[in-house]
Parts: sequence; structure tokens; C-alpha cells
Amino acid sequence: MSKKLHVTIVDDDNNRSIILEKALEDAGYEVIAVLSSKDNLLMHIEQRQPDVIIVDLESPNRDSLESMRIVTQHNPKPIVMFTNDADDDMISEAINAGVSAYVVDGFNESRIQPIMNVAIARFREFQALRSELEKTKSSLEERKIIEKAKGIVMAQRQCNEDEAYQILRNLSMDNNKRIVEIAEQLVSITDALNN
Repeated sequence: MSKKLHVTIVDDDNNRSIILEKALEDAGYEVIAVLSSKDNLLMHIEQRQPDVIIVDLESPNRDSLESMRIVTQHNPKPIVMFTNDADDDMISEAINAGVSAYVVDGFNESRIQPIMNVAIARFREFQALRSELEKTKSSLEERKIIEKAKGIVMAQRQCNEDEAYQILRNLSMDNNKRIVEIAEQLVSITDALNN
């Protein structure tokens, strides 16, 4: 049996949050906390590490969206937002703040399971894309540094690009370091000597 997903609810309406909590528990989720929009969401998430955050607000405001943006930057989690606000600008701001599912017309018990599934899947997909983008950026930066180091070696040794790369490769193997680390050291030393 798979473990129950832990859910944190953010809702300023006590009566509504009780209904939401019961529906989540009936659907197989474990509600670990019910917070108000004024509570420190990031601190709670860092301490309790919920799997999903559900925000149930009549209409999100700038403070609640900023709170979600901070969470998304520091400790990303799937965020489902139930609201009655269908304003296109608000929807766009919520998505930019990291909301995985923005559900208009508020909470409905019969839709909880599919909405949660979609939000979690969308969040995982976004995280995978984000990770891939970071790897690509890092790889591009490493390639730039290696190219610069090859240029330095070519100028110093009067050799071609392949020979310069082989020199860097040999240095990396001799020193048991990645080639980018050798390239960074060479570029750093060269820059220091040229200043």
C-alpha cells in the first residue's frame, strides 16, 4: 500500500476548511495542518514538509500570491488553489507564483482526487523541466569555460584546438579533477595575471 500524501490546507474560513479536510481524508490524504493566509507558510513547509499545499480562498491577494512565490523559490511543492476569482490576470499571477492547479468555482468534493492527481503530475513535470533547464545552463557555462581555457592553451602552446583539449584532458586525469575544474583554474589564473 502506498503512503498517504500529507496535505497542508491554507484557508481563512474555518467552516470551509473543516469540509475540505474531511473530503481530503475521505479521498485518502492525511491533512497535517490547517493554516490561515496570515501564517508563515514557508516556515511551516520547511518544518513539516507536506507533499501538497491546498489554498482555498475566495479571492487570492498579493500577499497570498507572494507567499506562494517564496515557497516555490525555496521549497517547491504542488499547490492547488480553489477560488471564486476567474480574473485572467489573477490566474496568470497565481500560475507564475507556482500554483499547479487553479480551480475556479471553489472546492467540490467530487473533483478532489482528479484535481490533486493533475496538480501533482503537473508539478512533477514542471520540476523535471526546471531541472533539465538548470542542467543545460550549467553545461553551457561549463562549455564556455572549457572553450576559453582551450583558447588560452592554444595561444600558449601554439597548438590546434584538438591538441589544446587533449592537454586539458590529460591535466584533468593527472589531477583527478573534472576537465571544467582544470579549465576554471586556468582561466582564473590567466585572468589574475592579466590584471
